[in-house]
Amino acid sequence: MSRRNISKKRFPQPDPVYSSYLVSLLTTRILKSGKKTIARKIVYQAFDIIRKKTNEDPLSVFEKAIRNASPIVEVKARRVGGSTYQVPIEVSSFRATNLSLRWIIQFSNKRVGRSMAIKLANEIIDTANDIGNTIKKKEETHRMAEANKAFAHFRY
Repeated sequence: MSRRNISKKRFPQPDPVYSSYLVSLLTTRILKSGKKTIARKIVYQAFDIIRKKTNEDPLSVFEKAIRNASPIVEVKARRVGGSTYQVPIEVSSFRATNLSLRWIIQFSNKRVGRSMAIKLANEIIDTANDIGNTIKKKEETHRMAEANKAFAHFRY
């Protein structure tokens, strides 16, 4: 049995068209039952829609959306003496990116529309413009952390 270094994070290969790690992370989040080509097709169609609607580089719009949706603090449940406290903690940059990707996909799935590509494109555009459900989720997370600031001394 070989021993692997467990602490190393494995990053996916950058995607072939935009050669960006963020785009390949988005593709793997959209992935359903291992169909990567379909997931890639959805992402690239969404980026084409973004290019048509905004007349900007879709990669820069997507990166702006990720920056806008990334939370700075979040709350984590911590049990102290039989009661559970919501303790605010700072979010690492990797986790912030992961959360923002998760939220963008979650809320684009909930949108009404015909294809996933259109819904994803609209959610990314809205998030880049600081509106939409993803931004609401980030603000809600920040509000929770602000409300529970009194329990910050339980940080671990």
